[in-house]
Amino acid sequence: MTSWQRSGPLRILLLCCVAVTVCAEASSGGARACWSPSVTSCADCLRRGPQYAWCFQEDFLHGAEQSRRCDLPDNLRRRGCTPEFMEHSDVKVEVDATLSSTQVSPQEISITLRPGSEVSFIVAVKQLERYPVDLYYLVDVSASMQENLDHLKTVGIALSLRMTQHTSDLWLGFGSFVDKPVSPYISVHPSKIDNPCSDYQIHCRPAHGFHHVLSMTGNISEFTRVMKRQRISGNVDTPEGGLDAMLQAAVCQRAVGWRPEAKRLLLLMTDQPSHLALDSRLAGIVTPHDGRCHVENNIYTGSTRMDHPSLGQLSDKLLENHIYPIFAVEKKQYQWYEELVNLLPGSFLGKLGVFQAPNLIDLVVDAYKRLLSEVAVSVSVEDKAVSRYWVSVSPLCPHGPIAKDQGCSGVQPGQEVYFNITVGQHSCADDGEDEDVTMLVRPVGYNESTVIRIHSKCQCKCGPMGQCDGNDQSPCRGSQDGVTQEQRPDHGHMKDSSSDPNRNCKADGSNVNCSGRGVCECGKCVCEQSRLGVVYGKYCEMDDFSCSYEKGLLCGGRGVCVSGECVCEDGWTGDGCGCPTSETICQSPDGLLCSGWGKCVCGKCVCDDPQHSGDFCERCLTCQLTQQSPCKSVDCHRSQGLSQNEAKLCNTTCALYVGSIKDVSGRQRVDLRGRFLLSVSAVGGWLELSCVCVP
Repeated sequence: MTSWQRSGPLRILLLCCVAVTVCAEASSGGARACWSPSVTSCADCLRRGPQYAWCFQEDFLHGAEQSRRCDLPDNLRRRGCTPEFMEHSDVKVEVDATLSSTQVSPQEISITLRPGSEVSFIVAVKQLERYPVDLYYLVDVSASMQENLDHLKTVGIALSLRMTQHTSDLWLGFGSFVDKPVSPYISVHPSKIDNPCSDYQIHCRPAHGFHHVLSMTGNISEFTRVMKRQRISGNVDTPEGGLDAMLQAAVCQRAVGWRPEAKRLLLLMTDQPSHLALDSRLAGIVTPHDGRCHVENNIYTGSTRMDHPSLGQLSDKLLENHIYPIFAVEKKQYQWYEELVNLLPGSFLGKLGVFQAPNLIDLVVDAYKRLLSEVAVSVSVEDKAVSRYWVSVSPLCPHGPIAKDQGCSGVQPGQEVYFNITVGQHSCADDGEDEDVTMLVRPVGYNESTVIRIHSKCQCKCGPMGQCDGNDQSPCRGSQDGVTQEQRPDHGHMKDSSSDPNRNCKADGSNVNCSGRGVCECGKCVCEQSRLGVVYGKYCEMDDFSCSYEKGLLCGGRGVCVSGECVCEDGWTGDGCGCPTSETICQSPDGLLCSGWGKCVCGKCVCDDPQHSGDFCERCLTCQLTQQSPCKSVDCHRSQGLSQNEAKLCNTTCALYVGSIKDVSGRQRVDLRGRFLLSVSAVGGWLELSCVCVP
């Protein structure tokens, strides 16, 4: 079996692919674009990528199939489509400079995209000094946290004094959690529902998913007083409902009292891991969390109705509400929370041996300082469109590329971090319609953000003529009111059915229909489809393959091919449109054409005198030598009768040519570049030379 036979099916497949896809090289940079007969409308064309354009000019490419209207703009222009009849990607970025901001700028950007296109823009984030700070304590009050809760009761005033080094405006709030108050997470025995600690003869609070205890206040004494009243609770299983409570503390902004202008810190204290999404199925709770606030009268009412939030959902809500989470956990749980904080942007993890006041204060201060020195952004897009767009973020840090993920570390107050953000569009919506999408660029933990309004263009407007899709390629449309198509005017020609029905398919002076490269249907040429390229024109007289090529481009990319010859654009001539008609490029610096010593041929100087050379015929070595001599006759004799000055002058003008004289019998004259003549003669055995000035 031969190799051809072995590869037969593969070769047939390749031939089929070649038959339906033709690639053309663009004039700029050698970029390539592929034509496909499946593209039959403007919308199909523009979905192929931002480099394509659609020509809706009515008489464009007479006789060629509709898919030929889709090409690179330069190719369409060379084939006769004027720019005002081109529909192409309109990709742009508009910044709203009217909105002012203190930390994040700009605050609003509008961009226009098409499938396959992308745009880039810069978002600047400035680190301010001495922010107001809101710190919300979210504490696990299960029975194992009894000792830790006692230590926490003394932390308020000491923390307030310590934070005065970094801010003069500290507010505190407090909330508690245990777990979902349903079986199997708690004991549902009647004696333990109201008092989970009844077996130990201790009165405990009932188990709860989240209780909001104290809203944000600058009254540290009030915070201390409320903390001293707190009591523990209890549950059955080991994991707690910390993440469920965190989401409520983040989204219930009115109840918690988060201040808009403050840095928001959410401190979670626990000695156990937390339940995750889907864990609630053990209790028969299958409804996913909706991400909303469900706190009524300071009690979380959705705890028994909705599942725990997912980590992605919690991350989004923390970012959306500009909250830094801080996890204070015991050493034995450090590894579990270490993996958790990697999934929550802007979070900080502290490992504590004992929940004592000094340790907690150091943890809060260290977290505050580190979180302020790290500037990062998160980009989110509406759920309905998340699969149709992509985003790339590159941080530009103040002290060079000290980047961490999508941010910078070591940023000092007053410094700015710049983020180069690129947004691209994969595809259009399923219905193919234009759409408006909102994207948010959120600096983690900041209460300002940049709003990106994306307008996705998937439809074509097509300009004043409206000949956009043009799917009706048939020149015959039947009869209307008893008048046939042949009797209707067509581009200024009245067709007469009684005369030659093909006369409108013949060029002037030709007896051949459609230049022999098409068929005449209803008085219009339908050009053949050549595998070599496109055949088009009113009489199929034009193509893109049968003329001379210049630098790999048909007609040099500066003309069209008509009947096998290049018809060049203005300013160009030659078989391949490679010669500029303007002679200005042949002007020498003195303003003369080729320095006055040549002609301009195809944009280059051709010197009249072979002794002249250079791009502008400006070089003449012999002329330069002779111009050093005075313009007068000087006789040079092989004798000792010359003065010293005459001998020196003779040597600099004529002596160079003595060695070139082979035959001195008779008189010879040698032309020195048209300005001097060298005269040589033999007189009485002497060799006589003369430099004679010629006007």
